Amino acid sequence: MDKLEPPDNEPGWERKTLEKLAFATLEEQRSRRRWGIFFKFLGFGYIAIILFAMVEWNKETVSDRHVALIDLQGVIAAKSEANAEGLISALNAAFDAPKSVAVVLRINSPGGSPVQAGMVNDEIHRLRTKFPDKPIYTVIEDVCASGGYYVAAATDRIYVNKASVVGSIGVLMDGFGFTGTMEKLGVERRLLTAGENKGFLDPFSPQAEEHKAHAKVLLSDIHAQFIEVVKTGRGQRLKDDPEVFSGLMWTGAQSIKMGLADDFGTVDSVARDVVKVEDVLDYSIKENIAERFAKRLGAGAVDSFWRGFSSSGFGFRLN
Repeated sequence: MDKLEPPDNEPGWERKTLEKLAFATLEEQRSRRRWGIFFKFLGFGYIAIILFAMVEWNKETVSDRHVALIDLQGVIAAKSEANAEGLISALNAAFDAPKSVAVVLRINSPGGSPVQAGMVNDEIHRLRTKFPDKPIYTVIEDVCASGGYYVAAATDRIYVNKASVVGSIGVLMDGFGFTGTMEKLGVERRLLTAGENKGFLDPFSPQAEEHKAHAKVLLSDIHAQFIEVVKTGRGQRLKDDPEVFSGLMWTGAQSIKMGLADDFGTVDSVARDVVKVEDVLDYSIKENIAERFAKRLGAGAVDSFWRGFSSSGFGFRLN
């Protein structure tokens, strides 16, 4: 208390005292913040070391012979986790590994891009030719539809759960038409193009019959490619029924009867009972948070372009 008592001849002592208290408080907060940041970095570093050690421990403790597992989860698209580049890298690593005796592709996907699915399908066929003694199996969990099945059809055998959803062998292209809404709102569409068909399926213009007919030709062509992929992959196992390629989906139990799948099974049961190897090592390529952020940031302009392109109603999907 003596220190806060003002000298008899010092004016404005109250203000100076408050300033000293404020500066002291601010310095204490800065100090706490610095220590807080230091301990957070220390904690993150500790966690990173533990995770790295766990990964290394897992690799070291897996026996020599093992089944290589690759996950295909979610929509198949260039900027999703289930993209062709990542799946192809994982497939190559799994087949190249000298101690992997088989590859299991675990699929839970509603479909996606026919291009991305086709690239993975082609790579599986290439790797099967290169490594004829190393089989690749598909294990379907909840759903394997359209683009997901496009990939699965390239594998040696397909295993399902009795309640899995399988099939949807078809192609779709969807969009919206806003011409009636625009008229009600009194909005005039002003579209300028160079090329008479550049406004193909523009949602803000009346649908032209020639554009609709051309879209059906494109859909039919991609559907024919899809059918050929399935017939090549499944061969004589496929039931001779046009409904198989109608876009319908089937339960896992029905898919076996249709020849779209071979048997019931899980990753563990396939490894244990089919491959006769207990150990399963995951070869899936997972993006970390930083990679995801960088990819999204770098693909911002491309993403904006494709959103605009898709808004015209033009965009094929195997789902």
